[in-house]
Amino acid sequence: MPAWLSFALVLLLSGCAAFRSYDTELYRTLDQASTGNVDAAIRLLESNNRLPDKDLLYYLELGMLQRLAYRYPESQKSWSAANLRLQSQSALDGISGLAGTAASYVVNDKLKPYLGHDYEKVMLLTYMALNYLTQGDYDNARVAIKQAHELEAMIAEQRAKQVAAVEDQARKRGASASFRELNGYPVETIDNPQVNALKNSYQSALSHYLAGFVYESLGEGSLAAPGYRLANELQPNQPLLEDALRGLDQRLLAATRAADDGMTDVLFIIGSGTAPGIRSGQFRMPVFGPRPLLISVSFPVMQSTEPGRPPAQLVLDDGRALPVAPLTSVDLMARRSLKDDMPGIMLRASTRATTNATLQYQAQRAASDNHGSAGAVVGLAAFALAAGAAVMESADDRTWRTLPSDISIARARLPRGAHTITLDGQRRARIDVKGRYAVVDLRLLRNRLFVHAPGASLAQGSENREGPK
Repeated sequence: MPAWLSFALVLLLSGCAAFRSYDTELYRTLDQASTGNVDAAIRLLESNNRLPDKDLLYYLELGMLQRLAYRYPESQKSWSAANLRLQSQSALDGISGLAGTAASYVVNDKLKPYLGHDYEKVMLLTYMALNYLTQGDYDNARVAIKQAHELEAMIAEQRAKQVAAVEDQARKRGASASFRELNGYPVETIDNPQVNALKNSYQSALSHYLAGFVYESLGEGSLAAPGYRLANELQPNQPLLEDALRGLDQRLLAATRAADDGMTDVLFIIGSGTAPGIRSGQFRMPVFGPRPLLISVSFPVMQSTEPGRPPAQLVLDDGRALPVAPLTSVDLMARRSLKDDMPGIMLRASTRATTNATLQYQAQRAASDNHGSAGAVVGLAAFALAAGAAVMESADDRTWRTLPSDISIARARLPRGAHTITLDGQRRARIDVKGRYAVVDLRLLRNRLFVHAPGASLAQGSENREGPK
């Protein structure tokens, strides 16, 4: 079958998925959530996902929106559905996730099944653990944390296979795998000192510090220490993180020997902003054949997000100001993930450019070999296919947008009972701490504060609705 006819068949079968602008959809959804109208945000998400077979990304976004609406059982159900989809993916799916499917080589990457970015997979389990902690379920939080660390090991192994597969395909196809050679691409958005300082795209200090805290709360010091230690390695030179590891033995010893002093060790987790979006940018790639051609190909470009502006301090009702330490930047993890994925994206883009060039060569030859009306028809068909390819050429902009862009922590021992906390001197919340350990998760979304903790609510004068009771 001629290349131009094969190409036409793929275009016809592609459907509307190739035209979807996920970033535009989620911008509107996030806009609704940031005004406090989370129910409207969920309805908007539903309206953009009408197909009965929902994909992984739908369940990731839905679970976070349900969490913002304080519907923890529903959120956990959505995230469990997402986790099942991740678990059902075979090792071959993982390799094809970077190398791509046949349609992604011909049309665009939006036709690839969404398999999730590595950091999203780990953050899913981390937030499932936070849902359990909000409901006071430390045992199931422990299970989710353990699964997150097992997943990290699987990702490390799978990533090595993916890289080898892409390198092998690039050699066989004679394709470029380096985005640094792409003229005009904003390399600095994904290749800069901050991004390169990350060990990888999926291990976060949040996941491991939270693991340390959960294991410590359950009296498992031998497991808590590695969690705090790795958090320190991933986010070095943070006194708050160093103190957690340094004082672990003393805290555990005091918990077993001393009588209950009526105090609660409270971990404050503060998420700010939203994960960065991706836009599709067009760049020209040279293709060499009977005559050189410049083919327009789309690549994902990471967008700058609205700064999350993590608070500098958290003030307690007794006037004590707690220092806030930066823990994890999802923004940087997303950039590192895109950088790591670019060789596969380059491979597929190079192949599409070559296919497009081959289509043009064969169409021109068919037009010259067939004179008269037949040649005109072939030429017109080739022109239409080339135009269709240009229209459908779009980079994959799918990514879990409702994640926070930056996550910080504070920690303090508080008397059990009700307390008022204040962020930046204006956002206040009431919390009711119980037991020896408690986790309070605060989410700043533009001018809105969402409080996730048992017995929490927004203080009087806040614009937000109440949190969980």
